[in-house]
Amino acid sequence: MVIATLSWDEQPPDYCRHGALAIGNFDGVHLGHAALLTELRRQAQAVAGPAVALSFDPHPLQLLRPERFQPVLTTPADRADLLRQAGADHVLLLQTTPELLRLSAVAFFERVVVHGLQARALVEGENFGFGHNREGDVQMLAALCRQAGVVLSVVPPLRREGVPISSSRVRHALERGAVREAAVLLARPYRLRGIVGSGQRRGQSLGFPTANLERPATLVPGDGVYAVRVLHEGQAWPGAANIGPNPTFGEQARKVEVHLIGFRGDLYGRPLAVDFLDRLRDTRPFGSVAELVAQLQQDVSLARQIAAEVQA
Repeated sequence: MVIATLSWDEQPPDYCRHGALAIGNFDGVHLGHAALLTELRRQAQAVAGPAVALSFDPHPLQLLRPERFQPVLTTPADRADLLRQAGADHVLLLQTTPELLRLSAVAFFERVVVHGLQARALVEGENFGFGHNREGDVQMLAALCRQAGVVLSVVPPLRREGVPISSSRVRHALERGAVREAAVLLARPYRLRGIVGSGQRRGQSLGFPTANLERPATLVPGDGVYAVRVLHEGQAWPGAANIGPNPTFGEQARKVEVHLIGFRGDLYGRPLAVDFLDRLRDTRPFGSVAELVAQLQQDVSLARQIAAEVQA
């Protein structure tokens, strides 16, 4: 698989042309996206060409309405890798620029889909919108595809418990701390990446050293204590993570602190990936340090058990 980043007016690689194309933000690459990618592979086989997923970086909303922009669910690299796992042969990331966002729906279709990628088939969801101010919808897309001789396949939304699976639904689950619900919608645990920064080293003095995750690249789940799996240098460690303030010590700043169970070493400045497996409890103040330590021991024991069950 090849991942390529290019401008909207740049000629795409030859190996991405004459195939089936799916266009979208694909934030989170959830089960609904996976259903669309399954159809993409089917159409690619039908036209004897590559299955190409076309996405955008940064998210268009970050330029259009930055005041409404929310953290994304996946980094561009993770998104591309997940799209590959879901069935894409190649992933193209279009650089989101004001010039791209000003293109009309017709201009985008002609320049990117027809002349650029020379797509033979197009696969989209029912709510697909494209062009300036999302002026193009599936009906317009169907008319453009007929004129250009491009096969169009529209995939209905995948539903769970009667509600469509969407990036917004995953985001709302994570904001509530419902990481198990999010994992069902994603078909995998939600992953948060960041760089380990310096902290107060209070966890170490309590017997539970923590890595303070700074500059998180994606959405941070809601406050609480979680069972997690931590990936560091190719190895997975069970862990317990605390998101939120530290009320026992009068600290109100929201932090992401991760204890890697059984790990010994210095993580400062290192990148970590944290998979959220389950929510254990709310964050709350404790009456004494001894009471806090007793609760941490329970948290770590339960987190270790959950991580072992997930791995099994």
